[in-house]
Amino acid sequence: MLSFSTCWNSGRHSEGGDIIDEILGLGFDFIEISHGLKVSLLPGIKQAYLDGRIKVSGVHNFCPSPVEVMIDAPDCYEFTSHRPYERKRALDLTLRTLESAAEFRSRYVVLHMGSVPMKRISPKLEQMLADGEGDSRKYVKSKLKLIKKREKIAPLRLERAREALAQIAAKAEEVGVPVGVESRSAFEDVPTEIEMIALMEEFKDNPWVGYWHDFGHVQRKHNLGLLDHEEWLATMEPYLIGCHLHDLEWPSRDHRVPFSGEIDFDRLMRYVSADKPVVWELSPTRKKSDIKKALPRWIDAFGN
Repeated sequence: MLSFSTCWNSGRHSEGGDIIDEILGLGFDFIEISHGLKVSLLPGIKQAYLDGRIKVSGVHNFCPSPVEVMIDAPDCYEFTSHRPYERKRALDLTLRTLESAAEFRSRYVVLHMGSVPMKRISPKLEQMLADGEGDSRKYVKSKLKLIKKREKIAPLRLERAREALAQIAAKAEEVGVPVGVESRSAFEDVPTEIEMIALMEEFKDNPWVGYWHDFGHVQRKHNLGLLDHEEWLATMEPYLIGCHLHDLEWPSRDHRVPFSGEIDFDRLMRYVSADKPVVWELSPTRKKSDIKKALPRWIDAFGN
């Protein structure tokens, strides 16, 4: 199933129906209602859904965006926060998102689980790659520092994420919408790959929890030498709920139009079965003409 995220155009419209019209004009029949969507845009989207003009594949947490947050900030509240109020706010917003997803008969909700409180080293590593320093001693030392420091402070944050996921899973079962824990682009985020496997194994008998693969995010970690993209996707295939699809320009400029970057979709898409939702999640800066050009090429290669 091919779908298209509203993150591409929700920021430039004041009416939800206009968002739908523009996406329909690209050639998509399904949307993912993304984070950052203002609550004022939901009525128009819902009307288009009720009128049968568009179908909703899923919803990305938090949706709608918290009214007190003025920008698109999906990580404004984290399940891993040291502040109890923020953890509760993140949970409350997620439960509301699940209820919204059920109203649209969505197939999933995508979750970010949080992060560890440390100075971000991943962006520094990506800049070093861009500067051609990936084989330098400085790069290796910085990457080891990132891994070691994170390992020391991660257990408590992972436990908070796990506890939240258990509560979310109960709500997911209640409303009939499974949740997918998304692969993140930075090593400082929760979960890492080892942590993701542990979470998936813990919930493997729970049909309301699974894995959400983000092609661009995982490719960024691949470029940093933290994983092998194909091996990782093959490992996670049994848990896979769906994917965010976008390409990447070396080493870290993601959310590009498919076929415009370095990701080898021919090699990777064999691990994604035809029944899984594949959502084009593109930067608002991507041109409409490029998207319309890439879509038939994608359908020809991988179907719709």
